Amino acid sequence: MARPFRFGVNMVTPAGGTEWRRRCRRAEDLGYDVLLVADHLGMPAPFPAVLAAAAATRRPRVGTFVLNAAFWTPALLAREIATTDALTDGRLEVGLGTGYVRSEHEQAEVEWRSPGGRVDHLRRTVEELERLLADEEHLPRPAQHPGPPLLLGGNGDRMLRLTAEHADIAAFTGARTGAGAADGALELLTADQLEERVAVYHRMATGRRTPAELNLHIQSVIVTDDRRAAVRDKVPAFPYLTEDQVLGLPVFLIGTVGQMADQLREQRERYGFSYITVLDPCMEAFGPVIEELAGS
Repeated sequence: MARPFRFGVNMVTPAGGTEWRRRCRRAEDLGYDVLLVADHLGMPAPFPAVLAAAAATRRPRVGTFVLNAAFWTPALLAREIATTDALTDGRLEVGLGTGYVRSEHEQAEVEWRSPGGRVDHLRRTVEELERLLADEEHLPRPAQHPGPPLLLGGNGDRMLRLTAEHADIAAFTGARTGAGAADGALELLTADQLEERVAVYHRMATGRRTPAELNLHIQSVIVTDDRRAAVRDKVPAFPYLTEDQVLGLPVFLIGTVGQMADQLREQRERYGFSYITVLDPCMEAFGPVIEELAGS
């Protein structure tokens, strides 16, 4: 049986307090279930922004999407998570990733590890967080026991294995770092490539007691009556894809509200994605799709 849809918005655009609170309340009015904050330099600091989002709203959960594990030590991160979960009365979800933008590590004066080294550091962070948050003598204590739900996002085999072993929510970006790509540049996966990655995850997760929730991060939402015309200016940005492949990208929602809702239903059936996140510039455009899918 398919999981019900759940919707999150990733709040990446900086704002002052009044505007931040207004935007969070607007997201709640539009029906978003989770208000999320990224962990990139130049964007809002995650934990203060999450606390402000929770204080401005009543219904949505709040979370990080996703923390760069390299920016944190496990002990300091456990303190932040436990404090934030307690202050939000158990509304927190924690998203963690390896970090993929080299220039941000250099700017933050944090070691830039190899891909394998970044996964190793993330594994250690996850395992130590689980130990600390489950320890009843560890202070401060989170409101949720043994801790907030954990989301892990990644694409490679080692990340998928870590996700299968530890994550309550398995997040798929629908992209990978391209060979020889510029710093932090991602190459989007076709529908078939994403299906292969999801299949690898499921093989690795066969021993789980409880299936994880599957998340997909949508990169673009375009409301239009002419899908093909809407993507023509995007095609040159993806020289490795045909126009039809761009139209078929799972992380692009292009069309009428009904077409977008149908696409998400089809993708839930094909891949299992029931938790859908969008970037805050797409928040308003995606609102009618939430209304169309509410309760399904």
